[in-house]
Amino acid sequence: MRRLLVALCLLIVAQWSAPAVAQARNQLGPLCTTETTPADKMVDACTKIIALKVFKGEQLATVFFWRAVGWNKKGDYAKVIADATEAIRLQPSQAVYNLRGSAYYDKGDYDIAIADFDDALKLGQPSGIIFHNRGNAWRGKHDYAKAIADYDMSIKADPKSAFSFQNRGISKQALGDLDGALADINQAIRLDPSLPQPLINRTAIWRAKGDLDRAIADGSEAIRLAKEKPPVNIMTPANSVLISGYTHRALAYEAKGDYASAREDYKATLAIVASDAGSKANQATARVRLSLVTDASAPIPRDAPSPTTQPTTTPAPQQTGAAPALSPASAVRGTRMALIIGNGAYAHVKALPNPANDARAIAKSLRDIGFTVSEGVDLDRAAMQKMTRDFLREAARAQVAVVYYAGHGVQVDGRNYLIPVDVALRPGASMTEAMIDMDTIMAGLDDQVRTNILIFDACRNNPMAQQVASAGNNRGIEGASGLAAPTSLGTGATLGAGTLIAFATAPGQVALDGEGANSPFSAALSRHIGTPGLEVQQMLTRVRAEVVSTTKNKQVPWSNSSLLGEVYLAEK
Repeated sequence: MRRLLVALCLLIVAQWSAPAVAQARNQLGPLCTTETTPADKMVDACTKIIALKVFKGEQLATVFFWRAVGWNKKGDYAKVIADATEAIRLQPSQAVYNLRGSAYYDKGDYDIAIADFDDALKLGQPSGIIFHNRGNAWRGKHDYAKAIADYDMSIKADPKSAFSFQNRGISKQALGDLDGALADINQAIRLDPSLPQPLINRTAIWRAKGDLDRAIADGSEAIRLAKEKPPVNIMTPANSVLISGYTHRALAYEAKGDYASAREDYKATLAIVASDAGSKANQATARVRLSLVTDASAPIPRDAPSPTTQPTTTPAPQQTGAAPALSPASAVRGTRMALIIGNGAYAHVKALPNPANDARAIAKSLRDIGFTVSEGVDLDRAAMQKMTRDFLREAARAQVAVVYYAGHGVQVDGRNYLIPVDVALRPGASMTEAMIDMDTIMAGLDDQVRTNILIFDACRNNPMAQQVASAGNNRGIEGASGLAAPTSLGTGATLGAGTLIAFATAPGQVALDGEGANSPFSAALSRHIGTPGLEVQQMLTRVRAEVVSTTKNKQVPWSNSSLLGEVYLAEK
């Protein structure tokens, strides 16, 4: 789920002057300019008025504004933006800037949305609605302090704004203040018990607190309310509330070990049409989680006994075939889990001498600081896929999940793939079917109640150059000498809150395998990852400086973070 929860905007108020509103409704017709008109009828009526070519200036701007409202009801944000832009050209107003900013927000273009809300605030009196909407955009950028400041302004303007209390609570949750978040969410529920959205937010808080029964109860009530009375707020993306409700209840069922109920909720999530970036991110997560719980052989009891032994400090044996899964008991207890894979013994592309050493070094460093580690070396596709899926399945019960991969990686059409040791390209074959999709891993871990650290020491050269010459026209690989910045970091991103992703080198650049026993990146990482009291982003800064120095500026590690606070892999 790219957003913490469904982020809702308050009902927009068309802030034209009173005479203009009366004139618009009388002359332009009620179907176009009445908020309760169904979306298709509103768009059709406004389109016919525009085609008459009898209105100009402020009147025509009013028609474009209301048609944009109709498009917004339909979830067609590109057309919302186009019509709102035309209305701004004809007659700028707070209302139309607010509407366009909200459409940009729903597309995931948070910086542009903030600029529109800024312009809206400059054009009239301070508006609690606009402060609220801008707070949503700041929250989309993970700038929770600025979001809270805007929600404070919204609540000051309207102390009965349930949505502002709700979203301020979401922001507090993101900063780790679960009690403060719960107080705000409870106030939102008191202000309007008929709203499903605050109950969905509280579902996530109960999950973060480990109270899964309360999480499921709140999720069930939210779904009931959303079905009984679908949100009529014109700024609420179509179906977004129900999608979020099913997704969060499914995650609670899965964490409890009730895979059958989780499967039904994930299926329900995917059966609904999504229109906004957050809903599409929720569905990406649901798609991955559904496949995981469908493959699960048996549910893991919520109250499974904890093992009496500490995680082993003995390195795992080299895996060349089937990879071992974590035991159910260790998954429940192991709130700090890691998946470590090192692939170097490639059969059909250039072999790499160091990934096996790199994986073992990182695995040992993490075991030494208390992580339960699932480790694999030189895995073929079947073993790599099984190991990855087992880890993703059991990470549903983790508080911290670390993924480290060393070996070949490649980008195809802007998506990143990790390469098993048995990969072989053949003319006419689908290259991506033989690889592991990095975006699938990211979607499977996308949940704000867990901290996710993903580290990729990949694409140490272009392993496909020779095969591409004989495999036909594969543009994505021909032009890809390094991994791409993940597509999930762009517009409509799915890099969820609480996640950090790091690469051994900058996007599009080649990482070095090194001349010693380890790559420059993994050598530096293994030295610093276990440093007590070193915050993870400070740790990566030290790693970056060491790699730049070691490689004489040839390699610069890169990272992107949506972490919700300071994270320490090794205790202070």
